Amino acid sequence: MSYEDSIKDIKKTFGSVPGFMKETPKDILPQMWPLFKKYQLGESIIPQKYREMMMLAAAAAMKCPYCQTYHKEVSKMWGASNDELNELAAVVALTAFWSNVLHTQNYDYDTFVNELKQMGEYMTKNTNK
Repeated sequence: MSYEDSIKDIKKTFGSVPGFMKETPKDILPQMWPLFKKYQLGESIIPQKYREMMMLAAAAAMKCPYCQTYHKEVSKMWGASNDELNELAAVVALTAFWSNVLHTQNYDYDTFVNELKQMGEYMTKNTNK
């Protein structure tokens, strides 16, 4: 797909071409637009609502207000409830908390992996009865 074809397809998809896409280098947009269209607008293995919620979590971790706004609103468009988005915020915070604990402790990675394996084996045996 050429740059011009990409611009035409973006306009057909959105009704206009956002400025940030117009300003994307002409050799990059034709490569990135098909990926954006498939993974942010189209069908993939992961249902759209959950894909957007995952991207919202990543945006929050990156502290990107543009991505946070986009993915929160699009999550809602795909049916995410306020309760789900509030729980997502808590899950993102919980993940960041434990990541910071492990990094601050400089916890041995191999020990962590072995402990995780043991916990998983125990939980699998004891929660599927």
